[in-house]
Amino acid sequence: MRKFNIRKVLDGLTAGSSSASQQQQLQQQHPPGNREPEIQETLQSEHFQLCKTVRHGFPYQPSALAFDPVQKILAVGTQTGALRLFGRPGVECYCQHDSGAAVIQLQFLINEGALVSALADDTLHLWNLRQKRPAILHSLKFCRERVTFCHLPFQSKWLYVGTERGNIHIVNVESFTLSGYVIMWNKAIELSSKSHPGPVVHISDNPMDEGKLLIGFESGTVVLWDLKSKKADYRYTYDEAIHSVAWHHEGKQFICSHSDGTLTIWNVRSPAKPVQTITPHGKQLKDGKKPEPCKPILKVEFKTTRPGEPFIILSGGLSYDTVGRRPCLTVMHGKSTAVLEMDYSIVDFLTLCETPYPNDFQEPYAVVVLLEKDLVLIDLAQNGYPIFENPYPLSIHESPVTCCEYFADCPVDLIPALYSVGARQKRQGYSKKEWPINGGNWGLGAQSYSEIIITGHADGSVKFWDASAINLQVLYKLKTSKVFEKSRNKDDKPNTDIVDEDPYAIQIISWCPESRMLCIAGVSAHVIIYRFSKQEVITEVIPMLEVRLLYDISDVESPEGEQAPPLPTPVGSANPQPVPPQSHPSTSSSSSDGLRDNVPCLKVKNSPLKQSPGYQTELVIQLVWVSGEPPQQITSLAVNSSYGLVVFGNCSGIAMVDYLQKAVLLNLGTIELCGSSDPYRREPRSPRKSRQPSGDLKETAVFRDDVCRENISSREEQVQWLRSSVTAGLCDISEGTVAPEDRCKSPTSGSSSPHNSDDQQKVNNFIEKVKIKSRKFSKMVASDIAKMSRKLSLPTDLKPDLDIKDNSFSRSRSSSVTSIDKESREAISALHFCETFTRKADSAPSPCLWVGTTLGTVLVIALNLPPGGEQRLLQPVIVSPSGTILRLKGAVLRMAFLDSTGCLMPPAYESWKEHNVPEEKDEKEKLKKRRPVSVSPSSSQEISENQYAVICSEKQAKVISLPTQNCAYKQNITETSFVLRGDIVSLSNSICLACFCANGHIMTFSLPSLRPLLDVYYLPLTNMRIARTFCFTNNGQALYLVSPTEIQRLTYSQETCENLQEMLGELFTPVETPEAPNRGFFKGLFGGGAQSLDREELFGESSSGKASRSLAQHIPGPGGIEGVKGAASGVVGELARARLALDERGQKLSDLEERTAAMLSSADSFSKHAHEMMLKYKDKKWYQF
Repeated sequence: MRKFNIRKVLDGLTAGSSSASQQQQLQQQHPPGNREPEIQETLQSEHFQLCKTVRHGFPYQPSALAFDPVQKILAVGTQTGALRLFGRPGVECYCQHDSGAAVIQLQFLINEGALVSALADDTLHLWNLRQKRPAILHSLKFCRERVTFCHLPFQSKWLYVGTERGNIHIVNVESFTLSGYVIMWNKAIELSSKSHPGPVVHISDNPMDEGKLLIGFESGTVVLWDLKSKKADYRYTYDEAIHSVAWHHEGKQFICSHSDGTLTIWNVRSPAKPVQTITPHGKQLKDGKKPEPCKPILKVEFKTTRPGEPFIILSGGLSYDTVGRRPCLTVMHGKSTAVLEMDYSIVDFLTLCETPYPNDFQEPYAVVVLLEKDLVLIDLAQNGYPIFENPYPLSIHESPVTCCEYFADCPVDLIPALYSVGARQKRQGYSKKEWPINGGNWGLGAQSYSEIIITGHADGSVKFWDASAINLQVLYKLKTSKVFEKSRNKDDKPNTDIVDEDPYAIQIISWCPESRMLCIAGVSAHVIIYRFSKQEVITEVIPMLEVRLLYDISDVESPEGEQAPPLPTPVGSANPQPVPPQSHPSTSSSSSDGLRDNVPCLKVKNSPLKQSPGYQTELVIQLVWVSGEPPQQITSLAVNSSYGLVVFGNCSGIAMVDYLQKAVLLNLGTIELCGSSDPYRREPRSPRKSRQPSGDLKETAVFRDDVCRENISSREEQVQWLRSSVTAGLCDISEGTVAPEDRCKSPTSGSSSPHNSDDQQKVNNFIEKVKIKSRKFSKMVASDIAKMSRKLSLPTDLKPDLDIKDNSFSRSRSSSVTSIDKESREAISALHFCETFTRKADSAPSPCLWVGTTLGTVLVIALNLPPGGEQRLLQPVIVSPSGTILRLKGAVLRMAFLDSTGCLMPPAYESWKEHNVPEEKDEKEKLKKRRPVSVSPSSSQEISENQYAVICSEKQAKVISLPTQNCAYKQNITETSFVLRGDIVSLSNSICLACFCANGHIMTFSLPSLRPLLDVYYLPLTNMRIARTFCFTNNGQALYLVSPTEIQRLTYSQETCENLQEMLGELFTPVETPEAPNRGFFKGLFGGGAQSLDREELFGESSSGKASRSLAQHIPGPGGIEGVKGAASGVVGELARARLALDERGQKLSDLEERTAAMLSSADSFSKHAHEMMLKYKDKKWYQF
């Protein structure tokens, strides 16, 4: 009896009724006698779980900074409510406030493993950092006042909170409740000012006397408040607004920074006027006049050293006449003043000191400067104040990220190779000291495989990152713009107007990790192929090719004007056509209308190029202007090291290049590529007012869709091709070039001879008639469409974010999205090299290219490769388009191939070898005999074994059985949305299809049966950045650019989710607090040391009473339970959770008891009043009321 697996039954039920109907259709397609062989699938729903892992990069829109000097942990808050914590390199953590309000201030409980955050929505949160994923323990929401400043003294549990009204409240950090002790603004200033002093901008206690609190108000008033006597000791007034205040460690002086760019130093006991007034950047005028006012000094710090002069460090304060000067940090030490220019605006800075005690010599050793888009650490101990080399991966956004690719389970020697060439790129002049922020401990890396992330940027740079074991480290940076001439002035930009700025921006990256071949497509319609080499070379002439790939009916004329283009031969048997490679950029040429023609968008350097070890230019390919129209941006790209080919496409067509022979093999429009064998006929549509020609031309143009391409005569094929091109509206045949099939050729062999016939003459006459009437229309529409499509395909960082309702989110988001005749703008959206069956009658697999378009069409191009070695460089590669295989709903996104056992067949590749080293004779002999070996299992397959093609589009996925080309399985992924990214990935020794939809769902499907395994709502599509950078990779990993500066990684693997806790680093490590400074004998004897304060006695409920309940609301956070979950395990953990639950239940019961008592009292009162009313009116008649 056959056993039933209940798990598989449940998995099958989740597919829903749609899959059931599909199964019925499949059963009709495949009778029982001819059913596909069943493949055992091992992946089940329990193998999948979705969770975020880590976030890398610079915190987006930072707003606050804090440092724990004992734990050596740095915290950064942002305007979006995010919290980033940094320890030693490799120890990072990301947290998020649920409200999303901006973080205005952060305060560490030094060496306690806790952090207080103050938000712009007037809430305070206490974070527990003693667990790997920090969580909020308590929250306090101020209801009637706005929080402006917080101060937590070292080793104190009482937090001072200043408000916009000028009052100061005190919070018990342990219970997160308010004390009854309040410092009211009117008590603090009394009669010293006639008006309100403004919000509180500073609070700090005297380093030598904890009972004295210094309060700074925005208007310029500073008050020294005696906490015990509850009155002000001194009041200090200044005409200019205050931005910050800092104490000298002896507690006898403090310094204020003001809005007019001045610093005032005050003696505590001399409130009448400041001891000294300094204008660091002001011009000193003669005759003792006040210096000219400067910009506000936003922050100042006053740090002392034992052997020498104190440090005064400040931000801002520059003179108003320094227009265009970059933001500066000023370091004043004794008589020397150093002005350190920064690349971005300064958000905040902190001085790192040797001691956490405020009443000791501070001994500053570094300054952390938080900039708008960077984090800088300055070494104060070395001359010249050098900066530390930043070990964190904060340079992702150095230039805006325009595309991203993720590779897991790479060859083991790849990361060391990239690191070795990248190490030579490091800048010099950094501080020689170790990075001082070194708290926390690394996690235990459970992953044994290597991961690499590649980011493409707006300036044309490509960065390689080591992403192994949830860390991130930059390995190597490639500048692709080095091969182009840079315009020295604004007027020297005749050709780069395809984009307004960033003409080198990377759009697509294609990389083969095994062969290390890299290919990039840029926004200026350029493709560059790179080889990896450990040797430095000087390239005398940069190899380049120019490709004319924009088809317009107005250009169907030969250079001689009257001669007709030669008729094509059948593509399957075509002989290659010589295409001489360009050795230097071509000069500008114009068409008969004086329009720009045959000109690339960028100019390649014609001088020798020194190429450092790493990726070196192999070939530059550029699309050229055609009759005044710029080339369309490239929408798909693929490279194959085994075949020596690169292929790319856009909304005009497809081009294939042999980068070994530096020759164009294929240059076809999409409609030409489909040919007459396309079962999805595109009806020809002529321009308006043009009559259909009669006679032989009409007869020769009538086709049957099911006629095979090989059986069509060359004359008929040419007529059909010409009619298709004419009626496609916006397609463009290259002026002065041969017919399309003659362009599908490699060099070294002759061209076919032209045919002279009556049909041909009629064709030419027909073209002339249509050309005259459609020239103006096509040029006008093409111009509008070119502008529109360029805007739509630009990276998000180069244009405003698009709304979801924008047409860029229509069914196809390539540059082919237009409102006119979408069929004629069908773009190439997916390319995949493979070794498989190209036709139904094939008995053995062969090299080929599968092509997918934005209309869902899938086509195959057969490749006939010469033998390896020297023959590969001499003999031509023959390319034969084989027509349409099938069609899907929506644009084709991804293709892959499985063998008969369901295993993934990777494209063939050639293992990397150093090509710049002269080879021995023996090696050359081996090379002659060697042919590029396909690593895919198909080469070893028997003829009887079949394969499966997996094709994913924006709407559905299909699995096609080869060579029969029958649809074995089909799954409609989404009806109401569309798939943004689909990848065929390996997981748990099996494979699956992973999809990310625009509606925010992440889904996975088994292969080959396309059984749904995971469907989780994760992230709605809010901007194009997510759509452009989201990618899946092997072993359950995925990532996307969550902000312009940050990469978010996630996993959909259950195993990774379970191991994540071990992999994460620990922020808190047990460290002994340094000893307090020695008071000395005489200070101890005469009471000259620091005065302590019993804050518990002063602020406790017994002495200060309870605070008003309406002032603030306490909100218990989830961190208590989360802390128990993270720290405890086994019986102890269960007991702790039970105890916590009992406490919560007891609290709820006590609340219920209080409410019950209140209701009982109310009921008694109502009964009493009702009884009195009854007695009052008991004996009265009705007319007496």
